[in-house]
Amino acid sequence: MNLLLTGLVIFFTTHFVPVMGNTRQALVGAFGRLAYTALFSLLSLIGIVLIVYGYAEMQAERGDYPIFWIAPVWMKHIVFLLMLPSFVLLVAAYVPSRIRDAVRHPMLAAIKIWAFSHLLVNGDLTSIILFGSFLAYVVIDRISVKRRAAAGIEARGPLGERTGGLVGDITVIGVGLAAYAFMLIVGHQWLIGVALIN
Repeated sequence: MNLLLTGLVIFFTTHFVPVMGNTRQALVGAFGRLAYTALFSLLSLIGIVLIVYGYAEMQAERGDYPIFWIAPVWMKHIVFLLMLPSFVLLVAAYVPSRIRDAVRHPMLAAIKIWAFSHLLVNGDLTSIILFGSFLAYVVIDRISVKRRAAAGIEARGPLGERTGGLVGDITVIGVGLAAYAFMLIVGHQWLIGVALIN
């Protein structure tokens, strides 16, 4: 459990810095935007790696932890359906498009769908810690985004207010569907160790 919790602490601490607008601006001013971005990315990557390894470690020992609910088999098909827009929204966060313009904060929406859908089919303590933490983070960050926007602080991510058109929409949907198919067929088993299609 230590690896998972350490990874979550590193990841969320890193991501809560931008939530504190003045703190982020102070760090950018002190180290420069490039150095800040590099450090942010490095810490995020370390956090993600620890989370993945920690989660896999706890899942291997899941008999040692309580299970609060067991989802019916048909529930996984609902998760498959929910994850489709999640992948599209994830890509939309990095590509100027009308989809991004309409959703405003597609990354937060993607994480919210991902976390909620996985909680539907994973009632063990490990999964509740992981997906519950991300769901709570998204809710807190969404509230912060509204406050930062009201205060005039840019809160739309690295693309800022850049807009897109039809080409962006096609790119977002195409790449999102390709990423979804990859994870469904081989990616989830390769990264998480759980095959989605038997």
